[in-house]
Amino acid sequence: MSGVFITFEGIDGSGKSTQARRLADTLRARGRDVVLTREPGGAPGAEDIRALLVEGAPGRWSAQAELLLFTAARRDHLERTIAPALARGAVVICDRFADSTRVYQGLRGPLRGAADRLHAEFIGVEPARTFVLDLDPADAAARGLARGAAQDRFEAMGLAFQTRLAAGFRALAAEFPDRVRLVPADGPEDAVAARIDALAAEVLP
Repeated sequence: MSGVFITFEGIDGSGKSTQARRLADTLRARGRDVVLTREPGGAPGAEDIRALLVEGAPGRWSAQAELLLFTAARRDHLERTIAPALARGAVVICDRFADSTRVYQGLRGPLRGAADRLHAEFIGVEPARTFVLDLDPADAAARGLARGAAQDRFEAMGLAFQTRLAAGFRALAAEFPDRVRLVPADGPEDAVAARIDALAAEVLP
């Protein structure tokens, strides 16, 4: 694949969706072909599965069932959106990808080993660069309240779970130092965007 695959990760409210959109806008303004997408979702079938995953009570699915649903959604997303865009040479920017599954379901199971095996068997694609937006979970929760955002199933699991997730994402950055960049997300939005833009240039031809 001749394109460049970039992902954004972090806890809910960390600003990853905003920063993914800003990077996409910046690169488009420079004349690049950019596909901005998200997980779960990003393709028609995957969006149907998204509704199953993010709606309902926190205990709606077991961690094992979640892992299988996320993998099914990701496979559809890969086939219909990510792979075709990379094949034509586009920059694909995705709000969450397999690292979210490694951290979220890894904590809930723990199912990290199973997540890695399913990823190797059915996905087999890793980003060229992953940005983990690092923010204190209490600050992230306050951001969500300030913008009036509705909680999804995972946010409804509470602050203690979000705190464990934040630690999990920091550990992920240490585990994959060649690919993952930990970006402090508590500063001004413009400053965070500028840092991400500079780091993205490392993998953009």
